[in-house]
Amino acid sequence: MPGHHPVRGRRATERKGDVRERAILDTCEALLAHKGYDAMTVGDIAQGAGITRGALYFYFGSKQEVVTALVARTVEHLWERSRATAQAEEPRQAIAAAMQRTVELWNEHGLVMRTAIDLSLTVPEIGELWNHTADLFIAAITAVLERAGIQAGAAPDQASAMARALCWMIERTFYHASQESREKLQEASATCEHIWLTSAGLIT
Repeated sequence: MPGHHPVRGRRATERKGDVRERAILDTCEALLAHKGYDAMTVGDIAQGAGITRGALYFYFGSKQEVVTALVARTVEHLWERSRATAQAEEPRQAIAAAMQRTVELWNEHGLVMRTAIDLSLTVPEIGELWNHTADLFIAAITAVLERAGIQAGAAPDQASAMARALCWMIERTFYHASQESREKLQEASATCEHIWLTSAGLIT
């Protein structure tokens, strides 16, 4: 019936738009590896995604907006992992699982996360995304420490302050290790896990 055609057309357009946006973000991630943020252009991204520059501007207004969307897509995975860490019951298992998930994500998207860290001070939207991600991880680490018996609170020897220090230690350690090799990431994970367990009083 003719009345149904516009609905099907809109749905097809939405699906096509999602595919194009994903292609743009995937291309951007690949170009970060091959060219770097400063060297890549909107034209490079459009060409890699198989669209014109004009078509790309329908989705994003600038290279910075594309990278911000790529960071947003990546940190969604981080948010899922932080929730899983916060919900795990046994502290040792929660810590081991959190570190393994962190290794996996840095192996998959380390370049995007390093770019997010590098741009977080100069691109407000990326800074907000990254700081929100850190806050979620700090809350998750705090929950694990408290379940392990660390006193709740913000004093230097209490769970919230310790979690903040652990979160930023893990970020910087993985930032540097991810530039070297997968083996270095695994070593970094083992070291951070040991420090976290020690901080939680689970290693004497």
